[in-house]
Amino acid sequence: MKPIALITGGSRGIGLGIAEHLARAGFDLAINGLRPETAVADVLNTLRALGTDVLYCPGSIADAAARTAILDKVKAHFGRLNVLVNNAGIAPPVRADILEATEESFDQVLNTNLKGTYFLTQAAANWLLQQKTEDADFQGTIITISSVSATVASVNRGEYCVAKAGLSMATQLFAVRLGAAGIPVYEVRPGIIKTDMTAAVTAKYDALIADGLTLQPRWGLPDDVGRAVAAIASGSFPYSTGQVFMIDGGLTLAKL
Repeated sequence: MKPIALITGGSRGIGLGIAEHLARAGFDLAINGLRPETAVADVLNTLRALGTDVLYCPGSIADAAARTAILDKVKAHFGRLNVLVNNAGIAPPVRADILEATEESFDQVLNTNLKGTYFLTQAAANWLLQQKTEDADFQGTIITISSVSATVASVNRGEYCVAKAGLSMATQLFAVRLGAAGIPVYEVRPGIIKTDMTAAVTAKYDALIADGLTLQPRWGLPDDVGRAVAAIASGSFPYSTGQVFMIDGGLTLAKL
């Protein structure tokens, strides 16, 4: 019986890179996204071609009813969940200096990136604990995709940085709470990854990377993050709960 992974924001970008590697690692998938299923049919079929069962669960994790519906759909189709990958997130609608950014933008970003993720994790964690109670051999894992922005300050998108810093603490909190039950919780912190979210700043980061911003002189790819998440989800780090995995090409390594 294949393990089941739910990936929020799993139909594009980093989430799709994760989905592809989890499919190859032997997981069946529940993919969450905002677009209607017809708009992601090609993506879902590409994943199915890897030999995995794929369920699409549309809805915004910022909405409490949608979070419940997502998990209920996974229960109805698969009857179980082994891995939650918290990947869904949005950028600020406008990159604005923190002296000018709006409360509306702050609320919008934090409601999805932090609050939505936090309470989806809460609901999933309770389900994982229930499964563990019913079956001592059950294996459950929670993996949250944050960002180097959890610790690297960008004053033109403060709300995004605050949300990612919050996710870092949320990982620690859930790791502490679930540790005794043998359910590990991890944070994966990507650096500059080539996705549609970063497309608007391609020229900026091309120049910074060429100037030595990262030790490995290239953009990160969704594939880089997917490889890391698949290794974690497959149980390669069973004694590392609460830890941060840096996928940033050495961007945050202190150097002289």
